[in-house]
Amino acid sequence: MDLDPYERPAQDECGVFGVWAPGEEVSKLTYFGLYALQHRGQESAGIALSDGERIVVYKDMGLVSQVFDESTLESLKGHLAIGHCRYSTTGSPVWENAQPTFYTARDGGLALGHNGNLINTPELAAMLPGDRLGATTDTEVLTNLLAQGGGRTTEEAALDLLPKVQGAFSLVFMDENTLYAARDPQGIRPFVLGRLGGGWAVASETAALDIVGATFVREIEPGEMLTIDERGVRSMRFAAAEPKGCLFEYVYLARPDTTIAGRNVNSTRVEVGRRLAEEHPAEADLVIPVPESGTPAAVGYARGSGIPFAQGLVKNSYVGRTFIQPSQTLRQLGIRLKLNPLRDVIEGKRLVVVDDSIVRGNTQRALVRMLREAGAAEVHVRISSPPVMWPCYYGVDFASKAELIAGNLSTEEIRASIGADSLGFIGLDELVAATEVAKDRLCRACFDGVYPIEVDEASRGKYLLEKACGTPKAGSPA
Repeated sequence: MDLDPYERPAQDECGVFGVWAPGEEVSKLTYFGLYALQHRGQESAGIALSDGERIVVYKDMGLVSQVFDESTLESLKGHLAIGHCRYSTTGSPVWENAQPTFYTARDGGLALGHNGNLINTPELAAMLPGDRLGATTDTEVLTNLLAQGGGRTTEEAALDLLPKVQGAFSLVFMDENTLYAARDPQGIRPFVLGRLGGGWAVASETAALDIVGATFVREIEPGEMLTIDERGVRSMRFAAAEPKGCLFEYVYLARPDTTIAGRNVNSTRVEVGRRLAEEHPAEADLVIPVPESGTPAAVGYARGSGIPFAQGLVKNSYVGRTFIQPSQTLRQLGIRLKLNPLRDVIEGKRLVVVDDSIVRGNTQRALVRMLREAGAAEVHVRISSPPVMWPCYYGVDFASKAELIAGNLSTEEIRASIGADSLGFIGLDELVAATEVAKDRLCRACFDGVYPIEVDEASRGKYLLEKACGTPKAGSPA
């Protein structure tokens, strides 16, 4: 959306963080953990915190830094907290759907945050009692079910429910005294455990552990649930592991300073760029990245090709997420809110422009046009992922297949559409090789259409529950 605010790129899903640390300022630890995970969701943010007697939830729409301030965090006292930053993949981006979700459970409360997307939500919603059928997100359904009574502890309720849940889920949840973390049997979304002084932390990415000073211990295993309290960390398995980690995390979603399956994401992206140079060479004068996500692969492409690397595009890092749409006049002029070309660097040069992915193609079309207007002699586009041809049902809000340019056009047709002199995508096998993870342990569905968990057509759709409940989505008339 840097060049075209109406473009709909691959959207991140959510970030989750949890901490159990008596004697620490857990609200601030959670705040900074979420701050490190902000790239995974920018619509809303929230923290649930317990002092051992009651759970308090504070959440609102906006970025982490907009939702929380010093005085708010100072007022949130306790020894246990979970946090969430959201991009909506089920349910509208409205306050009611912000997380953590909370429900009264047995003789206390239960709060929950979810990264991922479930694929059997209607089946789970049908298990709700009649007075709780108004849930409009898969996360709310899960919280409702876990909070049901029946004389069970939170741990017992979770071990009974989780084997019935299908899809992608990295969950942090809590009652007044215990932190819980659970990961789906496929381990589609990343999830890690860290040691924090006298306590523990769990997070979507290792980078969040680094930011709060926690030491990485290990990944939470697919099909595993952890309970963390004064007795330490206890592990229980609710399903056999069938690893299918998301390949797109390596391409775009995860921070470059995060480690997944023992492999640093930045190193993977640099290696992808090197392989891309071998697979799709170009006669050019400079390699330039589309910042920031294209930079590591561009570094690798330059190393692999021997073509000099340069920063040909300047990104305004201080322009945040904006809801103000430009006037038609500004759109016709070519809006450059975040990216602007360095004419002195690119004028008269043959360029290799490295980006992470193409979704609709609008951004690359605007980019190629902008570079030519700035004097580039040739523009050769190289993409550090295979063509995105299939939608994701596990927590990445891709456009529908009809909107995916690679789902409808050949590579040559895409090249002509965006106006590039040449276009090359990294091959799927080369991308997989760069991760150093076996191909059969990765979810590659957006690239090859092979879904690790079969998805029923009737269970698809971001606003599925809202339609069932007659609830209007954001922006629709009440």
